Amino acid sequence: MNITETSTDGLKREFQVVVSAKDIEEKVNGKLEELRRTVQLPGFRPGKVPVTVIKQRYQGAVLSEVLEDAISDSSRQVLSERGLRVALQPKIEVEKYEEKGDLTYKMAVELLPDVEPGDFTSIELEKPVAEVTDEAVEEALSRLASSHSTQAPVTEDRPAETGDIAVIDFAGTVDGEALPGMDGKDYPLELGAGRFVPGFEEQLVGAKVGEHRTVNVTFPEDYPHERLKGAATVFEVDVKELRKNVPAEVNDELAKEFGMESLDKMREAIRDRIKGEYDGMSRLRVKRQLLDKLAEAYSFDVPPGMVDIEFEGIWSRLQEELKNGTAGEDAGKSEDELKAEYRAIAERRVRLGLLLSEVGRRNDIQVTQDEVNRALINEARRFPGQERQVFEFFKQNQQALDNLRAPIFEDKVVDHILDQAKVSEKTVSVEELSKDEDEAGDESAAA
Repeated sequence: MNITETSTDGLKREFQVVVSAKDIEEKVNGKLEELRRTVQLPGFRPGKVPVTVIKQRYQGAVLSEVLEDAISDSSRQVLSERGLRVALQPKIEVEKYEEKGDLTYKMAVELLPDVEPGDFTSIELEKPVAEVTDEAVEEALSRLASSHSTQAPVTEDRPAETGDIAVIDFAGTVDGEALPGMDGKDYPLELGAGRFVPGFEEQLVGAKVGEHRTVNVTFPEDYPHERLKGAATVFEVDVKELRKNVPAEVNDELAKEFGMESLDKMREAIRDRIKGEYDGMSRLRVKRQLLDKLAEAYSFDVPPGMVDIEFEGIWSRLQEELKNGTAGEDAGKSEDELKAEYRAIAERRVRLGLLLSEVGRRNDIQVTQDEVNRALINEARRFPGQERQVFEFFKQNQQALDNLRAPIFEDKVVDHILDQAKVSEKTVSVEELSKDEDEAGDESAAA
């Protein structure tokens, strides 16, 4: 085998590899001989099939297999002999091959950069933390009580208010035509819940029991029923009854409905849950600070192909957001602006991902099977009733399993760095902590 390095450009390398005709012929003959000893053909005893017959039947397939193996084996040998760590699969282009001649091919590779992590003890970070107040616990208790509310008739003589349940009869028409599904009897409608066409519930606020009202609304342009898209509609509505939601009493009985021994135990559990939420937000903030500091401190070339792949993923998601009208400020930018902005983000993510990967490699940070299993269970819980299908999907899809493992590895590496960094705490309000989290956006280095 003859190897010539034909191009060196940053992390890109190109080689011309020549596999001799002699090597190819020897491997073809070896495989044909193996077939001759093992193949069974009608009219011949095992092991007695003539070589000419074997060549006639199998030479083309054997040659194709030998050439494929020759490229695979020789390309690995090139990388191994030179100690090259590739970022992506090598690109192979066969330049020349004629029967009984040499095989010449070109191999283009992108290499992983040499990354020197350095000392993380000099990194200074400020971790925002928020205290769990009694008020927050009581508010959570009130929400739980409201979730266990019951309905009771409104006994006082008053008009309907937002939050009331109005029991109504209604019938709607479009241009005087009654359409299926536009009427109902004894329908309990919570005013302000936004379950009917926009504007419908608001026009019933202030109505009294026994009152008849004519409600005029216009259906949204994206309404799924073709006939009602953007249609001006008139509803005739009779208010038959008013009800109100009565929250459950906050006491030991409520606690027992949630599986707690007592109200005090329930308060403790709520406090722990809120603290866990605050701790999660705090960690996201300090992780973002760390990644920002690492991005500022480390500057090295990254494989263009990895940046292209990362950018394509970002760009695809952005196109969906632009299409759905959820792109926010990005909707007002030109395509060139967006591409420049998001290619820089893609490069940052690749660089941080390579840095964290090298830190993990040098410190033998591993993701255990138990950690993967827990992540898999959490993923399956997102799809109630389809857990088995989720497990089967990941069992058969190594790429999906790797995607599940990647954020676990990243978080373990981040924790390793945070253990070395100087992290001080700053007490902030919950509003400040939540605002910081919102502004942080995507905290992942490689997502």
